[in-house]
Amino acid sequence: MPGNSQRRGAVRKGGKKATVGSGGQRRRALEGRGPTPKAVDREYHPAAKRARAAAKGSGASAGGRGGTASAGRPGGSGRGGQARPQRRAKGSSEMVAGRNSVVEALRAEVPVSTMYVASRIDSDDRVKEALKLATARGLPILETPRGELDRLTDGAVHQGLALQVPPYDYAHPSDLIDPQLPGIPLVVALDGITDPRNLGAIVRSVAAFGGHGVVVPERRSVGMTASAWKTSAGAAARVPVAKCANLTRALEDFRKAGFFVLGLDMDGDVELPDLTLASEPLVIVTGSEGKGLSRLVREHCDQVVSIPMSSAVESLNAGLATGVALYEIARQRRR
Repeated sequence: MPGNSQRRGAVRKGGKKATVGSGGQRRRALEGRGPTPKAVDREYHPAAKRARAAAKGSGASAGGRGGTASAGRPGGSGRGGQARPQRRAKGSSEMVAGRNSVVEALRAEVPVSTMYVASRIDSDDRVKEALKLATARGLPILETPRGELDRLTDGAVHQGLALQVPPYDYAHPSDLIDPQLPGIPLVVALDGITDPRNLGAIVRSVAAFGGHGVVVPERRSVGMTASAWKTSAGAAARVPVAKCANLTRALEDFRKAGFFVLGLDMDGDVELPDLTLASEPLVIVTGSEGKGLSRLVREHCDQVVSIPMSSAVESLNAGLATGVALYEIARQRRR
């Protein structure tokens, strides 16, 4: 028999006819699954998660609020006798990109959560040193495609190397008001400092001259970035940096706790060598180089102190001026 006579299944016997009816399959498919549940009734919807969080929060606040502030720490109670919240702010993670920047950050022992290395990277002395330092610290090292590394560093020139710096764990200003801290309390507050190198230099000076911490405002101020960590030369691991929502309110709390607030400004009322409050608990406020102290901060200072200089120099940068003031205070306290 010609053709595919042996494949009986391949021979069509009769024409193709339409199937009568669908057996109700199409009707059932059109019925759907009923009305869509409300957002709060869907377990994984953000509205449902917010509702559960609100229910937990209301239960915790019902038993947690209404208490009184403890009197163990000076300044522990704020306005109206209510306890001041002991919150700790979290910064944001940061990417350090570039071979020189990565090596310098690892040398300065900047906290690192992950080190990224591009696939098929051209190795040189900097890459070898970065891998050696990261391995010695036990850091996670991930080999990453260059396209993914471009995305992680937001298009920066990474040269095949990048570090992820974890968010900085800021203290609360009330943590620096502690009678059990050694020595006479000495705190530095920053008003409008936006250069991370100035912040790192100030943290280093605070550690060198026996200070207890640094306070930075949340807005219009620099935070503890990788650059600030590097400039501090490891001092940031020993000196707490606190973040406050409002600097003037934080200065008020320090004054209520028995601190004197000294502002550093070119147009000061007292020259630094003539300072008579060095033996008292102090908060030194440093303003920006261009604008100096803001008006509200200046009004909350007990004294405004200037550093005498020759006419050849108009002003010092914020980091250097703070270091000079801290040295003079430490010298007077030793005397």
